[in-house]
Amino acid sequence: MKKNLIPVTLLTGYLGAGKTTLLNYILNNQKGYKVAVIVNDIGEVNIDASLIAKEASIVEEDKDSVVPLQNGCICCNLKTDLMNQIIKLCETHKFDYILIEASGICEPMPIAQSIETLSGITGDRSVPAVCKLDNIVAVVDALRLVDEFAGGNSLLKKDLEETDIEALLIQQIEFCNTILINKTDLVTPEQLAIVKKVVRTLQPTAKLIETQKGVVDLKEVLGTNAFDFEKVYSTAGWIKELEEHDKHEHEDHDHDEHEHEHHEHHHDEHDHDHEHEEHEHHHEHHHHDHDHDDGKDHSHCDHEHGHCCHDHGEGHQHGDEFGISTFVYYVRKPFDRMKLENFASNWPNSVIRAKGIVWFADDNDEAFVLEQAGKQITASYSGDWMATAPKGQIKKALASDPEFAKNWDEKLGDRMVKLVFIGRNMDKSKIITALDECTVEPNIR
Repeated sequence: MKKNLIPVTLLTGYLGAGKTTLLNYILNNQKGYKVAVIVNDIGEVNIDASLIAKEASIVEEDKDSVVPLQNGCICCNLKTDLMNQIIKLCETHKFDYILIEASGICEPMPIAQSIETLSGITGDRSVPAVCKLDNIVAVVDALRLVDEFAGGNSLLKKDLEETDIEALLIQQIEFCNTILINKTDLVTPEQLAIVKKVVRTLQPTAKLIETQKGVVDLKEVLGTNAFDFEKVYSTAGWIKELEEHDKHEHEDHDHDEHEHEHHEHHHDEHDHDHEHEEHEHHHEHHHHDHDHDDGKDHSHCDHEHGHCCHDHGEGHQHGDEFGISTFVYYVRKPFDRMKLENFASNWPNSVIRAKGIVWFADDNDEAFVLEQAGKQITASYSGDWMATAPKGQIKKALASDPEFAKNWDEKLGDRMVKLVFIGRNMDKSKIITALDECTVEPNIR
């Protein structure tokens, strides 16, 4: 049992959401902790660090309790600096709590991975076990969220930073266990209801707290012992939607198994690797493994040539409150790469988030994860289909895992397309039709 791990609270949120205001409030009102603060300001002059030191009335002898990390992001090029600073703070034995304010353009998951490494979880004795991640608090600017997702395209995107806003907002909301919806006094009750619906669709499980000027009950952000990496990752809305889809598909199979020559089953494999690693074969991970940012799901469909229902059936499209809904597009046919690229170039503005596994017609070996958040759309390699594994390995997997055996298609193996869509006022049938037009008949030799 590891002892004396210093708890860490990570504050995330886009530029101007109110992270520094919240941090100052915590420092001025918390009692019982000797707090060290790490601030990641992307600019050359760390304005936030000096602001915190001034507003929190940190005295001269405690000036080392505020550590600025600048000229980069602690989720990428300053990752090692972050870990070294945490170790240094812990080894002084002057502090019993660490607060980290991430830059507004940081992704939270890599930061969490770095902190987790320092908890001793990896078993690497060369890395000291000095801290544990206690809480990830995402600060959401209610007014900005109205602009981004509830008010159409009111936010003009004119530079590189701005094009990342929607993607960052979504990543910050998805990967946390506490969400503070800040600046609630600047939106109408109806707008706030829409914001909460969007947030809940993207992240159904995290604790949701409405705030003004960062004022919050401190027990909600300090000493919560609430963070669990696997649980936080698995509660993202797109994963929950896939799980719900597969649950209904299983139920449909149980009901109709005597009516179909081929049985319909699904095996979810939502991946998130802790260091953005790529896996060589899906067949190495068919037991519900998790690896960063890949939504792999291996399944079997009752249609030999691949076309299948695109959600849980007409009765299973989720949402519709304030026009916010979700559905799953699922088909056992590959996409024509160029056709899909043409569709992506005219991506519907109504879609807030899409993510899932895709199969391309010109590559029957490699699986890809398609991910869309705001205007960013990417398709990245996530490993080889299990169907490419040696026959002996496939046979062993089929024999050892009855559930996996049910998922297997003799012709297609585990190849498929399955995408979760989350959006507002989506024309679901139009999206499905457009995606269908991007598919072609499989060519499996």
